[in-house]
Amino acid sequence: MPESLNLNTVQFLAWVAGGQRSYAEAMEAWRTSCPRLSAWEDALGDGLIRLENAGAGPAGQCKVVLTARGRSALGHASLGQVALDATAPNGNTKGNA
Repeated sequence: MPESLNLNTVQFLAWVAGGQRSYAEAMEAWRTSCPRLSAWEDALGDGLIRLENAGAGPAGQCKVVLTARGRSALGHASLGQVALDATAPNGNTKGNA
């Protein structure tokens, strides 16, 4: 597990944990070209999330889920230092992609 997670990554993990998220929904809400806001890339690279294919549908319908490592990292995030909510950077809230 990474020694420390940045706020953006913790918020991303909380957003994923907040409900069923599709790959397409995650890309719309969290993809960025800014290297300082790489929550998706960081979480995937650190093994905090994974994609689950719920059938032979399009890739955009794959589900994004926390791994055991991701759940642990989110659980260890200090609630005193990190304000968690289920709002994505584009303003979409849980279930409103």
